Amino acid sequence: MKVVGLTTSTADRKRRAGQRLVIGLAGASISEEERAFIREVRPGGFILFGRNVEDAAQVRELNRELRSCLPEELPPIRTVDQEGGRVQRVKAPATLWPPMRHLGNIADRELTRQVGAALGREVRACGFDLDFAPVADVDSNPKNPVIGDRAFSAKPRDTAHHVASFIDGMQGEGCIACAKHFPGHGDTTVDSHLDLPVVEKDPPDLDQVELPPFAAAVRARVGTVMTAHVVYPGWDEHRPATMSARIVRGQLRDRLRYDGVVFSDDMEMKAVRGRYPLDMQLREATAASVDVFLMCKELQLAHEAWELLVRMQEDDKAHEDAAIDSVKRWNLLRERFFIDASPQPGLDVLGCPDHQLLAARIRAQGGQS
Repeated sequence: MKVVGLTTSTADRKRRAGQRLVIGLAGASISEEERAFIREVRPGGFILFGRNVEDAAQVRELNRELRSCLPEELPPIRTVDQEGGRVQRVKAPATLWPPMRHLGNIADRELTRQVGAALGREVRACGFDLDFAPVADVDSNPKNPVIGDRAFSAKPRDTAHHVASFIDGMQGEGCIACAKHFPGHGDTTVDSHLDLPVVEKDPPDLDQVELPPFAAAVRARVGTVMTAHVVYPGWDEHRPATMSARIVRGQLRDRLRYDGVVFSDDMEMKAVRGRYPLDMQLREATAASVDVFLMCKELQLAHEAWELLVRMQEDDKAHEDAAIDSVKRWNLLRERFFIDASPQPGLDVLGCPDHQLLAARIRAQGGQS
């Protein structure tokens, strides 16, 4: 694969800035405004939600069209949140998987690997390259409004085992996994979609509870990691993890030795949107070694972010160097999963008898609280 975007011309700065954005669409097809944006910005990828889904065949065709909108040397990474349970964007005929807590209750790592593999097959059949799963948060706070049964367990060690098994299964099917939300969203009492959570824990507690599942994900060679818009004063009193070099670079890159792609959580969430200026968000997250920014709905905001990412490279050599590093990691991810990729599964894998039996078994055995 030809590696592009590593020189210093204005065109390459624009290309690098575009590669660092994954954008959402408004509906079930690509609007003319979105086509114009894609032609100009050439984003690194796309994320689809329930508003983009009519049925599985339409999603597969939409993803095919999205890939055709960009040059062959810059294939987009097409992403989705398909966790199972309450976070599942493509519904029937796709298998309706129970929450991952069911797998934690059963405590069979091979079963978890099988679910990761089955989810990976179905996600790829719909035309996606990456699934924002598994949740690697430890559900350690019963008052948590957003994680709950999305997590495998309330125990760090058990969560870590299941996270690793799920990643092994999913990536074994050629679907890129994403461990989220680093360094852990499980002990919050606030939903970061609505406000800025703060986790008041000392570093030893964070080490023992939050980090083990992400360490397991790194050992399992997870393709990507997503940050949390959460403040951890024990590590950084002033910035949420997404914007914190002490957390992303210090804990994830240096301490856990993770060298892959780091996504931000959606930059439109109220934990960060309007709380910090956009240029500050992008600058500090880049300094923290966040590679790719999710802009899930507002095209105007994504365009503003693109322009800022171009300008920051022009104004700051350190920012440009960081952008070059991010594009290198993005290209390495493409090479790892796109070169010699297995054939895309057919739509008949969605809700197939084997997957339905697997889901039914998990509901029957893992439904206890």
